[in-house]
Amino acid sequence: MAAPRSSSRTAAKPSKIPQVSWREPRPAPLVLVSGPEEICAERAIAGIRDYLRAEDPALEVSDIRADDYAPGTLLAMTSPSLFGEPRLVRVSGVERCSDAFLQEAVSYLDQPQDGATVILRHTGASVRGKKLLDALRAGTGEGIEIACPAIKRDGDRVDFAAGEFKAAKKRIQPSALRALVSAFADDLTELAAACQQLIGDVEGDVTDDIVTKYYGGRVEVSAFVVADTAIAGRYGEALISLRHALSSGADPVPMVAAFAMKLRTMARVAGNREPSRQLAQRLGMKDWQVDRARRDLAGWNERSLGLAIQATARADAEVKGASRDPIFALERMVTVIATRRPFGEE
Repeated sequence: MAAPRSSSRTAAKPSKIPQVSWREPRPAPLVLVSGPEEICAERAIAGIRDYLRAEDPALEVSDIRADDYAPGTLLAMTSPSLFGEPRLVRVSGVERCSDAFLQEAVSYLDQPQDGATVILRHTGASVRGKKLLDALRAGTGEGIEIACPAIKRDGDRVDFAAGEFKAAKKRIQPSALRALVSAFADDLTELAAACQQLIGDVEGDVTDDIVTKYYGGRVEVSAFVVADTAIAGRYGEALISLRHALSSGADPVPMVAAFAMKLRTMARVAGNREPSRQLAQRLGMKDWQVDRARRDLAGWNERSLGLAIQATARADAEVKGASRDPIFALERMVTVIATRRPFGEE
């Protein structure tokens, strides 16, 4: 029997250079800005420029396209000038780099120019430039990496927006944060701009009313927002979110499906004390799914979780035709889950 193929992910060597957050960028002779999330990459690159310019206003900034590269350009732009000003060279499109750039950039790693900062932007869209990335990541302290992974999941977008307000030392109510993220669920750039607008315009805390005032026409409550709120035990807020979602055109069937998916995950994780990574591998889940389920389980027990699963199963049948009033079926399900008691019990 043939030996199984090892994936590129398995074969990849761990990076030996420091990993730096895109929110707190700092310069180094060589900076790799990797990953597909462009808004984060732009922030990181701009942050390094501002850092260097604050140290010396005479900073020379140059740009190179790695896919349209004239031989000798990298060395020319990094070489000291007559007056020795610091140099920042921003290289875009490394994932499409020419052979000439690749050869010169790999050679440059061995002898970076004094006073020069070179930023290599690689989106990860291709394996082109892998030789350069591997060599930089195996370096001996001359380089750093700023990773900008894709931000696609609801939880990642919430974390991103929360980070915007935290970095600005601005408080936003949790429900207002969720509403804001829901309003810009499909565009991270617009979400970032909305956060910055609220940070710049609003005095004091950002509340639900403020988010509604600015972006009320865009706020669409998703099924997962309703489920998260109910599972957290915020009964009144869960009912308001449910009604808002329904008024925005949400379909009851996928609404129930979102609840069912989260509760099934909670049930699979409940009572298990294995480390997240080990449990995730055994259950065929992601580490973050296990961690999220464990957070969701706060305040739940076997009885209340069973009641919630039964209520969801009943609602699923009713919204698919077993009841003439699917809205009531949804409200009853949300009530049972948010209060963690049988429906009608005081």
